[in-house]
Amino acid sequence: MAEDVSAWSQSAWDVLKNQNVRQIGYVPDAGHTAMINQAIADVDVEATVLTTEEEGIGLLAGAWLGGDRGALLMQSSGVGNCINMLSLTDACRFPLLMLVTMRGEWAEFNPWQVPMSKATEPAFNLMGVKTYRVEVAEDVAETVDAAAGLAFSGDQAVAVLLGQKLIGKKEWTK
Repeated sequence: MAEDVSAWSQSAWDVLKNQNVRQIGYVPDAGHTAMINQAIADVDVEATVLTTEEEGIGLLAGAWLGGDRGALLMQSSGVGNCINMLSLTDACRFPLLMLVTMRGEWAEFNPWQVPMSKATEPAFNLMGVKTYRVEVAEDVAETVDAAAGLAFSGDQAVAVLLGQKLIGKKEWTK
């Protein structure tokens, strides 16, 4: 059974606010809907909708150069779009915090999501991105906080993989 979406999402949002994250880049994603809506509604946060996930890496590099902390919200299916741009974090050593909702795992209905779900963590690791995985709501705040600490204190690229069981079974609706 899926964890309560509002509980884990709210705890992740609270950590981002406590970490002074002021820029959020995102590609619309059902798993991140609550956080996206909070980012849009928050007058202290610049929420930027992206046409593709890799744009978020450039956005957050610019945010850091401009004195802001940021986070990229995306789905695992978008990780493959970021591979080339992840070289920027290695070469330029700026913090990159990514929260990635996983698809292609528990109770997936769409077989097209499965290949990238298997490749997400290995692809990140090959590109030098440290990954943390969360499967239960109780671990979200502590994990996002640890990832943000490593990213912002150590100029590291860090991704928190939010497991599909945590975000809930997605159902196709017409």
